[in-house]
Amino acid sequence: MVKFQLDAISLTPASTPVLVGPSGWNFPQWEGVIYPSGKPKGFHPLQFVAERFDAAEIPATFESLPRPELANLWLDKTSINPRFQFVARLHRQFTHERRLEIPAVEAFCEGLRPLRRAKKLGAVLMTFPWSFRFTQENRDYFIQLRRAFAEFPLVAEMRHASWSCPEAIGTLIDYRVGFANIDQPEHIKGMPATSFLTSGVGYARLHGKQRPDWFVDFEERQPSRGSGYKYSALELDGWQTRIQDVAAFADKTFVFFTNDAGGQSFWNALEMNRRFAMPKRKPGRAESGLFRELAVA
Repeated sequence: MVKFQLDAISLTPASTPVLVGPSGWNFPQWEGVIYPSGKPKGFHPLQFVAERFDAAEIPATFESLPRPELANLWLDKTSINPRFQFVARLHRQFTHERRLEIPAVEAFCEGLRPLRRAKKLGAVLMTFPWSFRFTQENRDYFIQLRRAFAEFPLVAEMRHASWSCPEAIGTLIDYRVGFANIDQPEHIKGMPATSFLTSGVGYARLHGKQRPDWFVDFEERQPSRGSGYKYSALELDGWQTRIQDVAAFADKTFVFFTNDAGGQSFWNALEMNRRFAMPKRKPGRAESGLFRELAVA
């Protein structure tokens, strides 16, 4: 792991939580694959996820500004798990369209404040397109974003390899923005696998290798279909090592899988969660059955 000195980070190895989960929960294609068929009375997919994981990303906030009433619903559906944390994706108008408008900033922040007040918002994730290279102009805009959303812990996912240079990493450290270590499809000057820690929040985001529309920066992606990319045990071994390196020095570390086609993000997250399992939480209902199904999948 490449470690960078920062006053806010303790460089003494410690046992800190690794919170694993899927990126999202609202996937109709998971019905009958992950979720029970027919939507039984009282069933809610977020509660199902919270019974089995300690974290989930909120992809919906990338496409729509969050609303406080919806955030309160999310709190209610995850109350079964007191350890549960959310990470919300920053809306695309700020990262892809570069429209930093004050009313939209305030609306985004207001929508997430119920999670922040409840201490359930682990971070806000800024996902930038591959075309967002490390330049002076982009660095300046990145700093503007940091200042606009100063009330939240921020993490940045940079898909272009130029953001792995020392000056770029130094920018994240200076402004206390976490670095999302990613696994993504191979592409020219794509960000490679890393184990960087630039704030108190460690982060890993695994996208899978087969995403044909991955580098289409500005079009809305369609729901993933088909069997999806399934990480092998060997691939998970490599990422487990990177995550352990980061978690040794982080206050908390998040690990998310986005390969939702075929429910693979759920299964891979379940396996990674088992590797970092903390004994304080009781298994969710039917969790042992899920592991049996994972074993024969």
